[in-house]
Amino acid sequence: MDLSTLWPVALAMLGTALFSGVVAGLLGVGGGIVIVPALEYALQFTGVPPQWRMHVAVATSLATIIPTSISSARAHHARGAVDFALVKSWGPGMLLGALAGSLLASRVDARVLTATFGVVALVVAVKMLLPLDHLRLASKVPTGAPGTGIGAAIGAVSAMMGIGGGTVSVPVMTLLAEPIHRAVGTGALFGLLISVPGTIGYLLARPDAALPGGTVGLVSLVGVALIAPGSMLTAPLGARLAHALGKRTLSQLFGAFLLVVATRMLLRTFAAS
Repeated sequence: MDLSTLWPVALAMLGTALFSGVVAGLLGVGGGIVIVPALEYALQFTGVPPQWRMHVAVATSLATIIPTSISSARAHHARGAVDFALVKSWGPGMLLGALAGSLLASRVDARVLTATFGVVALVVAVKMLLPLDHLRLASKVPTGAPGTGIGAAIGAVSAMMGIGGGTVSVPVMTLLAEPIHRAVGTGALFGLLISVPGTIGYLLARPDAALPGGTVGLVSLVGVALIAPGSMLTAPLGARLAHALGKRTLSQLFGAFLLVVATRMLLRTFAAS
């Protein structure tokens, strides 16, 4: 990516970074839900072949989530909103699932990634928008083998979507009796457990196409350098906003944003069919 000739793309990525950081802190989602669609669009101006744009967007997004998750999780931990017992229970499965998901994603058609992104985001959006705050599938959050399985599934899907895990884990945790603010804070830390092994998997990928300079595997290091600092800067602001908002307001914001993103990704999938 040549910033001297593509400065509008660079500025757009910087703006995306600042916004994704707020979203990361506010919703505990790592910011990937914003970064992936923005990157997928911007990469058409950087010489990335169409069949690999979604892959590079997903991989680069996941890499940027590493520092953003650290910043967001620290801000939520300062407010006592991270459930470390749950992280210890679900974490091992999440680590393995994220690595497996990234390795699989690097080998599938781009339409599989856009469809996965759109369908999961749509299901989560509907759940968060509807007045289902009191809906519970369990009286307490599962641990042990069931918890490991849940963590693995969240890690795999999140790595394939290029997101930090909060997009999936927050609604899952609320369905399993975790309070929304604590779910958001814990989801921020889950982002770190997903982004590190997931990024490793994408760095090891060997695409059968020439990608722009500064791309290692499927990860654009230039994209990471443009996005990560800005998202880290604004993530604590999002965390402060999250704890200033009411439970229902936070859920509705989450759902409305995901609905827009899901619609865009599904339209992208059908257009490519």
